[in-house]
Amino acid sequence: MEWKQFVLGPLQTNGYCVINGDRCLFVDPGWEGEKIIEYIEKNKLKLEAILLTHAHFDHIGAVDDIRMKYKVPVYAHEREKDWFQNPMLNGSGLFFPNDPIQINSADEWIRGEGTLELAGLSLHVFETPGHSPGSVSFYVENEFVICGDTLFAEGIGRTDLPGGDFKQLMDTIRQKLFVLPGDTVVLPGHGPVTNIRKERETNPFLSMID
Repeated sequence: MEWKQFVLGPLQTNGYCVINGDRCLFVDPGWEGEKIIEYIEKNKLKLEAILLTHAHFDHIGAVDDIRMKYKVPVYAHEREKDWFQNPMLNGSGLFFPNDPIQINSADEWIRGEGTLELAGLSLHVFETPGHSPGSVSFYVENEFVICGDTLFAEGIGRTDLPGGDFKQLMDTIRQKLFVLPGDTVVLPGHGPVTNIRKERETNPFLSMID
């Protein structure tokens, strides 16, 4: 099992292809669907699902291009089911009012926490709200956690967009992410890869949590 990071679009959003043999998943195809498709085709991978950490525009923009190409289901949290067609909720109406993003709804709704068995992998789903109400993280035990815009290297997600909540984000980081093993690789929605131990020890927002 391995992962490949893609830095996509004008906001440099991270998307991740999680690969298990010749099977794969894609998390947060925010932009540049052609780049993602080219990689899947070049490596002869079988895409089995698209997973979304949350439904902000820079994480969903290429969903329909990839879904139409491979006819795979899209998973997202039900708290953001209205965001796909609403540019003011997904943020594109605020940042790109002349080019709002509206996509088809997800196919499978995440309700609560649990485990997804996809592409031969077990992904633990954590509800990690704060940046947005339906933010989730996908954890592969003893390997990595894909956490969207919840936690960054030496930073945290913004909370001034619709549904954001600073206290809730702090609680999420403390209760859901910082309890993971220290060597867990953190795959964030923007910026460089980090790990849980480093963020527990050096993240400047840690003092706000304690």
